[in-house]
Amino acid sequence: MPERLAPRPARQDRPPGGSPGDLTPLQVLRSLDATPRGLTEQDATDRLARYGPNTLPTHRAVPWPVRLVRSLRDPFTAVLLGLGLVSAAVASWGTACVILTLVAVSCVLRSHGEYRAENAVRHLRKLVASTASVQRRGTADAAPRTRETPVDELVPGDVIRLGPGDLVPADVRLLRAHGLTVDQSALTGESAPVAKEASDVPDPGGAPGGGAFGRAHLCFQGSSVASGSAAALVVATGADTRFAAAHTRRAPRTSTAFDRSVHGISWVLIRFMLLTPPLVLMANAALRGRGLETLPFAVAVAVGLTPEMLPVIVTTCLARGASLLARAHGVIVRRLPALHDLGAVDVLCVDKTGTLTQDRPEVAGAFDAAGRASTEVLNWAAANAWWTLQLADLPAPDALDEALLDAADPEEAMAYDGVAAVPFTPGRRVSTAVVREPGTLGVHTLIVKGAVESVLERCAADDGERAAVLASAARQAAAGLRVIAVATAERAARTGEYTPAAERGLTFRGLVAFRDALAPGADHALAGLAERGVTVKVLTGDHPATAARACRDLGLDPGDVVGADSIDALTDERLAELADATTVFARCTPEHKARITAALRAHGHTTGFLGDGVNDLPALRAADVGICPRGGVEVARESADVVLADKDLTAIGHAIAAGRHSSGNIATYLRITLSSNLGNVIAMLAAGLLLPFLPMLPVQVLVQNLCFDAAQLAFAHDRPAPGATSRPTVLHPRSFLRFITGFGLLGALADLATFGALALTAGAWSDEPAFHSGWFTENLLAQALVILLLRTGPRPAPGPLRAAAAALAAIGVLLPLTPLAGPLGLTSLPLPYYGVLAGILAVYAFVLVGIRTRARHP
Repeated sequence: MPERLAPRPARQDRPPGGSPGDLTPLQVLRSLDATPRGLTEQDATDRLARYGPNTLPTHRAVPWPVRLVRSLRDPFTAVLLGLGLVSAAVASWGTACVILTLVAVSCVLRSHGEYRAENAVRHLRKLVASTASVQRRGTADAAPRTRETPVDELVPGDVIRLGPGDLVPADVRLLRAHGLTVDQSALTGESAPVAKEASDVPDPGGAPGGGAFGRAHLCFQGSSVASGSAAALVVATGADTRFAAAHTRRAPRTSTAFDRSVHGISWVLIRFMLLTPPLVLMANAALRGRGLETLPFAVAVAVGLTPEMLPVIVTTCLARGASLLARAHGVIVRRLPALHDLGAVDVLCVDKTGTLTQDRPEVAGAFDAAGRASTEVLNWAAANAWWTLQLADLPAPDALDEALLDAADPEEAMAYDGVAAVPFTPGRRVSTAVVREPGTLGVHTLIVKGAVESVLERCAADDGERAAVLASAARQAAAGLRVIAVATAERAARTGEYTPAAERGLTFRGLVAFRDALAPGADHALAGLAERGVTVKVLTGDHPATAARACRDLGLDPGDVVGADSIDALTDERLAELADATTVFARCTPEHKARITAALRAHGHTTGFLGDGVNDLPALRAADVGICPRGGVEVARESADVVLADKDLTAIGHAIAAGRHSSGNIATYLRITLSSNLGNVIAMLAAGLLLPFLPMLPVQVLVQNLCFDAAQLAFAHDRPAPGATSRPTVLHPRSFLRFITGFGLLGALADLATFGALALTAGAWSDEPAFHSGWFTENLLAQALVILLLRTGPRPAPGPLRAAAAALAAIGVLLPLTPLAGPLGLTSLPLPYYGVLAGILAVYAFVLVGIRTRARHP
């Protein structure tokens, strides 16, 4: 984890009594020693000292020394550190310094990249709420006054006021409520606001979200008021809220795609590396009678097989990809290996709301009593929405009213004179606007809209007509539409107040259907993900028909939608098979989402999960890559590996492409360096057994490897083959090892041919410096060719890569001619050698290209 929870001071006391959800309002007030008039200022001060501030548990940054130590968990970095310590133990100080420098550079680069990502996320943090309207008294006998109070000063027993748009600042029990609906999507994933009411009898639950979140008399921190108003009693603050409980639950992360691919190959190579020094020592002792004096050479051979720059290359490629992604698309990669995991993602799990659809409805159609399309019904419904908003003193229209006003002709909706309004309440489930048509005297028209059953109860219709309307509404609901009914009635004009009692004897006018507004560009983003080989799974808390409708509208075949409650009895193995074949899971709880995500991983998929609420935390942690938009709740952002500027599938497509780009460059580095290193080690072992001297001095091995690896840093700027970003990037150890073995043997043959050329042109079998120089030059020239010819990207190679190859070749040719040749044990070579070497390298390049074109890259 990038951050750890700072310890929160223990509370000295907690509210007594049972769970507030199981008590009546009077019992809750008594258990908290509070009254509906609010606490006194002195009571509030005392309780603040007793219970602590109403804040989430804070996080503190991981210290730099801890970051650096964590970087050593990379297997190659750890092995390099061990080889460096062995070199130091045998007083091979040059070897030790080079190796330990590589370890230090890798650790610093990785730690710095993760620090920058965490720092960027800290700048994104937003307060859940800043102030709340609290009712308090100066003294016990004083009248209560409502004032704005900082949220962190709320305490159990406070009475707060809630209105439209307010964020719920703590866990509360409703005392009074008027038309209250609450958006709990951040907690439950349910997109539609949930009706809440201040019942005297505790509600057992059953609303969307289930459990405590489904209880109508409770509201929770992290939710927000969609409409209506309420007075509520604070029952839990700070670390005692359900929001904070989710914030502090942190399960250990399991191994990711990065661990399974790069680390899988790493451990195979590490076994070879650990076997190499003993084999070299035993062979030299048996055939040449050499003792421990060959230990530095044996260590150098092991280092020669090691892709010692792998941690640096991986970190550089991922850091560069993450930096470009942040600048171009506003995507922040908090954990660098997560960019590699993104490249390997083949299944992306998403919620429906805010990802495939916008968090608002839109009108799908309006129909009269006969089922025909009707603009008149739409205009009646819009007139109700407009005049209810104007006359009932509502601060803003609810989502359905806003959709009606957007879809209808505004001149038609406002063509009436408003008289009165009876707003919607959860009990009645209808709203009524009373209007007067211009030029009409003595007559008022009631326009009633709301739930189909509730409107029909108020209509003068027979059983057959009601059954037909209910059947029509049921068909549209089964198609994923939300349906309301519209009815009207004419009444004699009056000056008295209109009440719900007037909603009788209505004439049914028709139905208005709504659907979720589709997210702009979601259809193109889904198509783009499909082209990249990414399967999208929809895990939503919504109704199955609603989720299926949204998928069909976007061109995503929902198949057979599975209700999440049906998976509870399934074993993990059976769930994995079902999840693999299912596109949409509906009515998902947080536990369902996490279990489905884990099942997909167990079935061999690399999974990403996009979530933004507290309800998404278990799934974010269960996925290979947790993705959260910047607008998500703070705890979700802190748990995610990747933070998006917006909840946008297009941005995820860009992030996946960037991950595959970086992963492709890492795979290219591994192919080239390991095949080259393996060829060198094979030739070095063969020459060591045939020659009366060491085929290459330890310092020459390290300088050669350092030059080669430094040149390969340019792979961070390479362009992978176009097909590399069209499929998940996965390194398969077996095919990978076949590739490097084949090309390694080819390199070894080129080295052996060079040994023959040295014997013919320079008498190098008896001239140690000449042999070292000739092989040193051939190695660097061959490796420059390999950099250019074994890469898979389009031709020509990018400028940085061509420059790196040219520099490597120049060092190979010129270094034996410089003053540094003496300290390194090198010498100048006769011109005929260079002519023969050119022929060998030309044949090598020809064979290399021929085999590469037919080779299947792992």
